[in-house]
Amino acid sequence: MEFDIGRLALMGVALAAGAVVKGATGMGLPLVALPVLTTFFGLQHAVALMTVPILYTNLFQVWRFRETAREPRLGFLPLFLVGGAAGVAIGTWALTSLPERALVLALGLILLLYVALRLAAPHWVIGPETARRIGPAAGLGAGILQGATGISAPIGATFIHAMSLGREALVFSMSAMFLLFALAQMASLWTAGVLGGAALLDGVLALIPTLIFMPVGQVLAARLSRRAFDRMILIFLGLIGLKMVLGL
Repeated sequence: MEFDIGRLALMGVALAAGAVVKGATGMGLPLVALPVLTTFFGLQHAVALMTVPILYTNLFQVWRFRETAREPRLGFLPLFLVGGAAGVAIGTWALTSLPERALVLALGLILLLYVALRLAAPHWVIGPETARRIGPAAGLGAGILQGATGISAPIGATFIHAMSLGREALVFSMSAMFLLFALAQMASLWTAGVLGGAALLDGVLALIPTLIFMPVGQVLAARLSRRAFDRMILIFLGLIGLKMVLGL
Protein backbone atom coordinates (compact mmCIF):
# COMPACT_ATOMS: atom_id res chain seq x y z
CA MET A 1 0.00 0.00 0.00
CA GLU A 2 1.30 3.45 -0.95
CA PHE A 3 1.15 6.35 1.49
CA ASP A 4 1.46 10.06 0.79
CA ILE A 5 3.06 12.47 3.23
CA GLY A 6 -0.34 13.59 4.54
CA ARG A 7 -1.35 10.06 5.51
CA LEU A 8 1.97 9.33 7.15
CA ALA A 9 1.71 12.59 9.08
CA LEU A 10 -1.83 11.75 10.23
CA MET A 11 -0.75 8.34 11.49
CA GLY A 12 2.22 9.92 13.25
CA VAL A 13 -0.04 12.46 14.94
CA ALA A 14 -2.43 9.70 16.08
CA LEU A 15 0.42 7.69 17.58
CA ALA A 16 1.94 10.80 19.17
CA ALA A 17 -1.39 11.79 20.76
CA GLY A 18 -1.92 8.28 22.07
CA ALA A 19 1.62 8.25 23.46
CA VAL A 20 1.07 11.52 25.34
CA VAL A 21 -2.14 10.15 26.89
CA LYS A 22 -0.37 6.89 27.73
CA GLY A 23 2.51 8.70 29.40
CA ALA A 24 0.17 10.86 31.44
CA THR A 25 -2.46 8.32 32.53
CA GLY A 26 -0.97 4.85 32.02
CA MET A 27 -3.48 3.97 29.30
CA GLY A 28 -4.90 5.27 26.03
CA LEU A 29 -2.35 4.47 23.30
CA PRO A 30 -4.51 1.99 21.31
CA LEU A 31 -7.77 3.81 22.04
CA VAL A 32 -6.44 7.01 20.47
CA ALA A 33 -4.28 5.58 17.67
CA LEU A 34 -6.12 2.43 16.61
CA PRO A 35 -9.12 4.06 14.86
CA VAL A 36 -6.79 6.09 12.62
CA LEU A 37 -4.48 3.16 11.89
CA THR A 38 -7.49 0.96 11.06
CA THR A 39 -8.46 3.43 8.33
CA PHE A 40 -5.18 2.81 6.52
CA PHE A 41 -4.28 -0.77 7.41
CA GLY A 42 -7.57 -2.50 8.17
CA LEU A 43 -8.57 -3.68 11.65
CA GLN A 44 -6.63 -6.95 11.84
CA HIS A 45 -3.33 -5.48 10.69
CA ALA A 46 -3.77 -2.38 12.87
CA VAL A 47 -4.47 -4.48 15.98
CA ALA A 48 -1.51 -6.73 15.19
CA LEU A 49 0.99 -3.89 14.67
CA MET A 50 -0.23 -2.09 17.82
CA THR A 51 0.82 -5.06 19.95
CA VAL A 52 4.46 -4.00 19.53
CA PRO A 53 4.19 -0.45 20.97
CA ILE A 54 1.66 -1.66 23.56
CA LEU A 55 4.07 -4.35 24.73
CA TYR A 56 7.07 -2.02 24.85
CA THR A 57 5.39 0.96 26.49
CA ASN A 58 3.80 -1.12 29.24
CA LEU A 59 7.02 -3.04 29.86
CA PHE A 60 8.76 0.32 30.19
CA GLN A 61 6.19 1.65 32.67
CA VAL A 62 6.16 -1.55 34.72
CA TRP A 63 9.95 -1.27 35.04
CA ARG A 64 9.86 2.47 35.73
CA PHE A 65 7.40 2.11 38.61
CA ARG A 66 8.56 -1.35 39.78
CA GLU A 67 9.18 -0.17 43.34
CA THR A 68 5.45 0.34 43.85
CA ALA A 69 4.90 -3.40 43.39
CA ARG A 70 5.82 -3.79 47.07
CA GLU A 71 2.92 -1.67 48.26
CA PRO A 72 0.49 -3.70 50.39
CA ARG A 73 -2.51 -2.28 48.52
CA LEU A 74 -1.33 -4.03 45.36
CA GLY A 75 -1.75 -7.47 46.93
CA PHE A 76 -4.77 -7.99 44.67
CA LEU A 77 -2.67 -7.81 41.50
CA PRO A 78 -1.25 -11.36 41.10
CA LEU A 79 -4.64 -13.13 41.18
CA PHE A 80 -6.18 -10.30 39.16
CA LEU A 81 -3.62 -10.96 36.41
CA VAL A 82 -4.12 -14.74 36.57
CA GLY A 83 -7.84 -14.22 36.11
CA GLY A 84 -7.13 -11.87 33.23
CA ALA A 85 -4.93 -14.37 31.40
CA ALA A 86 -7.70 -16.95 31.58
CA GLY A 87 -10.20 -14.34 30.45
CA VAL A 88 -8.26 -13.49 27.29
CA ALA A 89 -8.57 -17.10 26.12
CA ILE A 90 -12.32 -17.12 26.85
CA GLY A 91 -12.79 -13.75 25.18
CA THR A 92 -11.05 -14.92 22.02
CA TRP A 93 -13.67 -17.65 21.74
CA ALA A 94 -16.48 -15.18 22.53
CA LEU A 95 -15.27 -12.90 19.74
CA THR A 96 -16.72 -15.30 17.17
CA SER A 97 -19.90 -16.09 19.13
CA LEU A 98 -21.36 -12.88 20.61
CA PRO A 99 -22.82 -9.78 18.90
CA GLU A 100 -20.03 -7.25 19.21
CA ARG A 101 -22.17 -4.10 19.08
CA ALA A 102 -24.44 -5.20 21.95
CA LEU A 103 -21.41 -6.06 24.09
CA VAL A 104 -19.65 -2.77 23.40
CA LEU A 105 -22.83 -0.76 24.05
CA ALA A 106 -23.42 -2.44 27.41
CA LEU A 107 -19.82 -1.92 28.50
CA GLY A 108 -19.88 1.72 27.43
CA LEU A 109 -22.97 2.32 29.56
CA ILE A 110 -21.32 0.60 32.53
CA LEU A 111 -18.28 2.84 32.14
CA LEU A 112 -20.40 6.01 32.00
CA LEU A 113 -22.29 4.89 35.11
CA TYR A 114 -18.98 4.45 36.92
CA VAL A 115 -17.83 7.95 35.95
CA ALA A 116 -21.16 9.36 37.14
CA LEU A 117 -20.79 7.48 40.44
CA ARG A 118 -17.29 8.83 41.03
CA LEU A 119 -18.44 12.37 40.33
CA ALA A 120 -21.47 12.01 42.61
CA ALA A 121 -19.57 10.18 45.38
CA PRO A 122 -15.88 11.08 44.94
CA HIS A 123 -14.83 9.46 48.22
CA TRP A 124 -16.18 6.00 47.31
CA VAL A 125 -13.33 3.51 46.91
CA ILE A 126 -12.72 -0.24 46.77
CA GLY A 127 -10.70 -1.17 49.85
CA PRO A 128 -7.69 -3.54 49.84
CA GLU A 129 -9.56 -6.54 51.30
CA THR A 130 -12.47 -6.15 48.90
CA ALA A 131 -10.01 -5.81 46.02
CA ARG A 132 -8.35 -9.09 47.03
CA ARG A 133 -11.69 -10.90 47.11
CA ILE A 134 -13.11 -9.65 43.84
CA GLY A 135 -9.80 -9.11 42.02
CA PRO A 136 -9.78 -12.50 40.25
CA ALA A 137 -13.33 -11.97 38.96
CA ALA A 138 -12.51 -8.43 37.83
CA GLY A 139 -9.39 -9.71 36.07
CA LEU A 140 -11.39 -12.47 34.39
CA GLY A 141 -13.93 -9.94 33.13
CA ALA A 142 -11.22 -7.57 31.88
CA GLY A 143 -9.47 -10.42 30.10
CA ILE A 144 -12.68 -11.63 28.47
CA LEU A 145 -13.33 -8.09 27.27
CA GLN A 146 -9.80 -7.82 25.90
CA GLY A 147 -10.13 -11.05 23.98
CA ALA A 148 -13.62 -10.24 22.69
CA THR A 149 -13.20 -6.56 21.76
CA GLY A 150 -9.49 -5.71 22.04
CA ILE A 151 -10.22 -3.21 24.84
CA SER A 152 -9.98 -4.10 28.54
CA ALA A 153 -10.14 -0.60 30.08
CA PRO A 154 -13.91 -0.47 30.79
CA ILE A 155 -13.52 -3.26 33.36
CA GLY A 156 -9.80 -3.40 34.18
CA ALA A 157 -9.03 0.32 34.36
CA THR A 158 -12.35 1.02 36.09
CA PHE A 159 -11.64 -1.56 38.79
CA ILE A 160 -8.09 -0.32 39.41
CA HIS A 161 -9.10 3.33 39.37
CA ALA A 162 -11.85 2.65 41.92
CA MET A 163 -9.17 1.66 44.44
CA SER A 164 -8.02 5.31 44.60
CA LEU A 165 -4.34 4.39 44.36
CA GLY A 166 -1.53 6.91 44.14
CA ARG A 167 -0.40 7.92 40.66
CA GLU A 168 2.64 5.61 40.48
CA ALA A 169 0.77 2.60 41.87
CA LEU A 170 -2.12 3.27 39.49
CA VAL A 171 0.12 3.48 36.43
CA PHE A 172 2.08 0.39 37.52
CA SER A 173 -1.09 -1.68 38.03
CA MET A 174 -2.65 -0.66 34.72
CA SER A 175 0.61 -1.20 32.85
CA ALA A 176 1.04 -4.67 34.37
CA MET A 177 -2.48 -5.52 33.22
CA PHE A 178 -1.98 -4.22 29.68
CA LEU A 179 1.43 -5.92 29.45
CA LEU A 180 0.05 -9.35 30.33
CA PHE A 181 -2.94 -8.91 28.03
CA ALA A 182 -0.67 -7.83 25.16
CA LEU A 183 1.46 -10.95 25.57
CA ALA A 184 -1.63 -13.16 25.58
CA GLN A 185 -3.08 -11.36 22.57
CA MET A 186 0.18 -11.61 20.64
CA ALA A 187 0.16 -15.37 21.15
CA SER A 188 -3.43 -15.60 19.94
CA LEU A 189 -2.81 -13.41 16.89
CA TRP A 190 0.35 -15.32 16.02
CA THR A 191 -1.51 -18.62 16.23
CA ALA A 192 -4.28 -17.22 14.02
CA GLY A 193 -1.73 -16.08 11.43
CA VAL A 194 -2.57 -12.39 11.84
CA LEU A 195 0.68 -11.31 13.49
CA GLY A 196 3.34 -11.82 10.82
CA GLY A 197 6.55 -10.16 9.69
CA ALA A 198 4.85 -7.17 8.01
CA ALA A 199 2.79 -6.35 11.10
CA LEU A 200 5.84 -6.67 13.35
CA LEU A 201 7.86 -4.34 11.11
CA ASP A 202 5.06 -1.76 11.08
CA GLY A 203 4.83 -2.12 14.85
CA VAL A 204 8.53 -1.34 15.23
CA LEU A 205 8.10 1.76 13.03
CA ALA A 206 5.14 2.81 15.19
CA LEU A 207 7.51 2.88 18.16
CA ILE A 208 9.27 5.98 16.80
CA PRO A 209 6.54 8.58 17.50
CA THR A 210 5.47 6.60 20.55
CA LEU A 211 8.90 6.77 22.20
CA ILE A 212 9.32 10.45 21.33
CA PHE A 213 6.00 11.64 22.77
CA MET A 214 5.33 9.32 25.70
CA PRO A 215 7.80 11.23 27.95
CA VAL A 216 5.83 14.41 27.17
CA GLY A 217 2.79 12.90 28.86
CA GLN A 218 4.89 11.83 31.84
CA VAL A 219 6.19 15.38 32.29
CA LEU A 220 2.68 16.83 32.05
CA ALA A 221 1.31 14.36 34.60
CA ALA A 222 4.14 15.05 37.04
CA ARG A 223 3.08 18.70 37.16
CA LEU A 224 -0.54 17.90 37.98
CA SER A 225 -2.02 17.72 41.45
CA ARG A 226 -3.56 14.46 42.64
CA ARG A 227 -7.04 15.93 42.15
CA ALA A 228 -6.26 17.11 38.61
CA PHE A 229 -4.72 13.75 37.70
CA ASP A 230 -7.78 11.91 39.04
CA ARG A 231 -10.06 14.16 37.02
CA MET A 232 -7.95 13.53 33.91
CA ILE A 233 -8.50 9.80 34.32
CA LEU A 234 -12.26 10.28 34.79
CA ILE A 235 -12.50 12.49 31.70
CA PHE A 236 -10.64 9.94 29.64
CA LEU A 237 -12.79 7.06 30.91
CA GLY A 238 -15.88 9.12 30.13
CA LEU A 239 -14.70 9.71 26.57
CA ILE A 240 -14.10 5.98 26.15
CA GLY A 241 -17.62 5.28 27.40
CA LEU A 242 -19.15 7.81 25.01
CA LYS A 243 -17.15 6.38 22.13
CA MET A 244 -18.42 2.88 22.88
CA VAL A 245 -22.06 3.95 23.33
CA LEU A 246 -22.11 6.05 20.16
CA GLY A 247 -20.24 3.42 18.17
CA LEU A 248 -17.58 5.84 16.95
